[in-house]
Amino acid sequence: MRVSEAFPQGFNLKVEVNHVYSRNLESICLVLASASLAFLPTGCQKAPPVTLTAAPPAVYPGEPVTVTVTARHLSHQKNPSVIYNWTGDNLTANGATATVATATLAPGAYTVKAEVKEGKPGKEGLKPGQSAEASANYTVKQFEPPTISCSASPSTISPGGVSTVTATGASSQNRPLTYSYSASAGSISGNGATAALSSVGAPTGAVGITCNVSDDKGRTATASTIVTITAPVIAVQYAQALSSLSFSSDKRCPTRVSNEAKAVLDEIALKLEKQPEAKLVLVGEANAKERAKTAREEKAARKHKHIQVEDFAAQRAVNAKAYLVNEKGIDSARINVARGTADGQMVEDYLVPAGAAFGG
Repeated sequence: MRVSEAFPQGFNLKVEVNHVYSRNLESICLVLASASLAFLPTGCQKAPPVTLTAAPPAVYPGEPVTVTVTARHLSHQKNPSVIYNWTGDNLTANGATATVATATLAPGAYTVKAEVKEGKPGKEGLKPGQSAEASANYTVKQFEPPTISCSASPSTISPGGVSTVTATGASSQNRPLTYSYSASAGSISGNGATAALSSVGAPTGAVGITCNVSDDKGRTATASTIVTITAPVIAVQYAQALSSLSFSSDKRCPTRVSNEAKAVLDEIALKLEKQPEAKLVLVGEANAKERAKTAREEKAARKHKHIQVEDFAAQRAVNAKAYLVNEKGIDSARINVARGTADGQMVEDYLVPAGAAFGG
């Protein structure tokens, strides 16, 4: 009877097949061990005398396989002597059980055979029906490579900062793992599951980090992550407006530095002495009448070079600077003068701290 005749069309049965040979049977019996069913060809009147099973059926190198013989009575003798003969790679047999040492076996399919003999001691298997043999298959699987993932915390750092890189490796066969790291900039140190990225000397921008893992069989895996080095934060410095100088009290000499203006400049000189890196900007101003007079003189001077132009705004700023340089000893390189556009007879004073710029 064929298996296809025993089940309807479309019925699927996945089984492990063991071939059993018996010298006492008129034909070979096929055992479907995993389904616990036996299909007996014509002439088979009983279950096969010997079955052989390997467990587990698939292992990684180094994992043991246990093969077990199940022998039924081959005759009706009382208290027969039983002998087990094993054939296979790296077998260690103990009666009806054998163990396969797979550590040195290459990945692939393997077969174990066992012959069972019974009978009187010293005469086992001499009579018909006193011996039978069977085989079982097992597979040694290829080691799988490890896997790895990695991350960085924090993922954004300032120049000179440090980020901790964490790698998570795994081996489906629980092999020992070794870690290593590399970075596209800066320096990274660590050989365990964590490493430290130092951004000292690295430019701003993204730094690529590669995390590597390898097992003791030489199989490797890699993963990557990114740490961003941000540009340094520079505190914005602003110029500080100081007390302005008034030039409106002297009608006859409206650009002369008055005693009241000198008192204000004395205070400014003290500030400059306390902040040796700071600078001063003096912005001279003029009223509308003075601007109009300056404009007329500039127009006339373009035709007559001997005409002098009086620039009230510029002269006030220059006179205030001269007092600070000549009377207070302030370095002239620390004082800049400019002409403003405000309406008034005055000089505006701005203290510019180190690192700041005056854009007014």
